[in-house]
Amino acid sequence: MTKLHFPTHPLLLGFDRLERLVEQTARAGTDGYPPFNIEVTGQNSFRITLALAGFSEEDLSITIEKRQLLVRGQQSDTDKDARVFLHRGIAARQFQRVFALAEGVDVIRAVLIDGLLHIDLMRKEPEDTVQTITINRE
Repeated sequence: MTKLHFPTHPLLLGFDRLERLVEQTARAGTDGYPPFNIEVTGQNSFRITLALAGFSEEDLSITIEKRQLLVRGQQSDTDKDARVFLHRGIAARQFQRVFALAEGVDVIRAVLIDGLLHIDLMRKEPEDTVQTITINRE
């Protein structure tokens, strides 16, 4: 007798999308840059904080595509020839960080303060509904 795993269990109908979501998340952004925190700020609210020293609002792009929150950054090179570094420890490379959002989770706001990008998320409470299905005769 073979053991059924989560995506193929016969009582879990329509969860094949979850397997794809887990695979996409595992492939996305595994280099660790930029570092980030995810914290619970309320019963149904969360905050993602990314450490983005040296980035300005114009260098950043935040989008939602197919229930994925994409944060992209690329610093402009307007004064790169005018500056001479003896040591450059602050990363200035482009990045893309992807976060998978569950159904009902919305981005409330994003704010950049002191080199930290805060993205506030809110999860809507699902409505408990009872649906009666009629049985038809053929």
